[in-house]
Amino acid sequence: MASETVENCSSHNPLLDIDSSDPSSTVNSDEYLELQFRVFRLAFLLTFFSVGIAGFFWGLKASASLLVGALSGIFYFRLLARGVGRLGTSSKIVGKVQLLVPVLLVLVSSRFPQLDLIPALLGFLLYKPALIIQFLSMP
Repeated sequence: MASETVENCSSHNPLLDIDSSDPSSTVNSDEYLELQFRVFRLAFLLTFFSVGIAGFFWGLKASASLLVGALSGIFYFRLLARGVGRLGTSSKIVGKVQLLVPVLLVLVSSRFPQLDLIPALLGFLLYKPALIIQFLSMP
């Protein structure tokens, strides 16, 4: 009876194995990278569109703050996506390094008088509409 239990526990289950040489995992990885690039392109497009509108309506200071915030938001999203991409292969948890980006954004925007905090924070959140639009456009 004990040997039966050991045999059942030691039997190889391919569904539970995470192997990087598996062709389906490389396909999933390629799809994930393609999704990331689509979201990044959309985020950059939304950034430049919103920076132009902010520059036209609210001036150069708000536009520059929005641009700094949006670029830091895209950088934050890139760090987060890279951490999620490593899950299961080389890491079990997502790192906390990306949390420094909004903290640094607040510090920089409060330190420099050329930047406003509210447009910078709104710019930081511009990657989220890109994610929502990408999610809604998926089949």
